[in-house]
Amino acid sequence: MSVGRLLLWRHGRTEFNATARLQGQVDIPLDDVGRWQARTAAAAMLARHTPTRIVSSDLDRARETAQALGRMAGVVVEVDARVRERGFGEWEGLSGAEIAERWPEDYALWRAGGEPTRVGAETRQVVARRTAEAITELSRAMSRDETLVVVSHGAAISSAVGELLGMPAAWRGMAGMHNAHWAEVVPSSGDVLPAWRLVAYNLGPTDASTDWNAGPDRADDEQAGSTRDPD
Repeated sequence: MSVGRLLLWRHGRTEFNATARLQGQVDIPLDDVGRWQARTAAAAMLARHTPTRIVSSDLDRARETAQALGRMAGVVVEVDARVRERGFGEWEGLSGAEIAERWPEDYALWRAGGEPTRVGAETRQVVARRTAEAITELSRAMSRDETLVVVSHGAAISSAVGELLGMPAAWRGMAGMHNAHWAEVVPSSGDVLPAWRLVAYNLGPTDASTDWNAGPDRADDEQAGSTRDPD
């Protein structure tokens, strides 16, 4: 048996997202816009799906995002460290300009699609395998009439989706996912390969990322039930 529907949901915005700093496994919380994004996206997700199980990365930004959905859906959030973000070693917390200045060759290699292993970063293959193994294990414990929501991170989700679709770790065929947006994946029928199929990617309450990152209309909009759709 396997779960009927899998939603891979990226966390809401953080200060590092807003200032274009590489987060990796730095454990920082959502900012105010990120909390609003989590509430708004959770409401949009619930309008389309009924989560049976919610599993979050152990990093605070993912757990806080997951809790927004858990409260609305009445589902207890579980934590699994295997779906945490890709580790970027010495680069974590730095801007692209800072990385390029201190590690020009490694940065150029990374931007060209290579692996910056000399700075202590995880490889794409390692991230893809650990996230996909966790998701597969969680999914197998569920049935076809259930929906699993895994709350994770941008690089972790794209790596996991690629692995689930049978793509090589070096494949970079997906654009970056907006904060608090998600991918929808379903199991293939019978013994068809790959075992999973991508239904949609970068789903959320809006496709207008500029408006999405601007946050709610009112600066004082911090009520737990506030879920204005920015469209």
